[in-house]
Amino acid sequence: METDDNALALAAGEGDRAAFAALIDRHYDRIFRFAWRLTGAADQAEDLAQDVSILLARRIRQFRGDAKFTTWLYQVTLNAARDAGRRNATRCKAMDRYAEDLDRSMAEDRDRATSAEWLQTALATLRDDWRETAALVVGEGLTQAEAGEALGISEGTVAWRMTEVKKALTAFAEAEAKI
Repeated sequence: METDDNALALAAGEGDRAAFAALIDRHYDRIFRFAWRLTGAADQAEDLAQDVSILLARRIRQFRGDAKFTTWLYQVTLNAARDAGRRNATRCKAMDRYAEDLDRSMAEDRDRATSAEWLQTALATLRDDWRETAALVVGEGLTQAEAGEALGISEGTVAWRMTEVKKALTAFAEAEAKI
């Protein structure tokens, strides 16, 4: 005569490993089928069935025998599926935020690259001495005094050249906008 589920569950709750193994053997397919109906995907159902099997090992002590074991098992499986769904939704939101951040970062990189290309093209139109001055002040981040020292000119000359560079770049941008 086969032991009923409730008796096996109560025995498993008391630490009977053979009773627990018998319950899993007897109901794994049921757990999997129900999980598949809940998730709609075999791989997710398999993961959920395995999670429920592990969860049962911890929760079997909570089974009191007030209801049929299978009713309790459905509740455990349903709660595990809900928890997994919430975790998945949280992961999806995090992935969406990551994807948005990545898209934004890539767009910023493209904008920077486009700006850098435009600036390189614009700088190529400048006189050599203005381009050298701009490369040191803007590109290398030198102060006007440091750039003057590197170029062998006064700080005032560097300031004047930078003013002319700004005017030339503005004129270049305006001419480009008319095209």
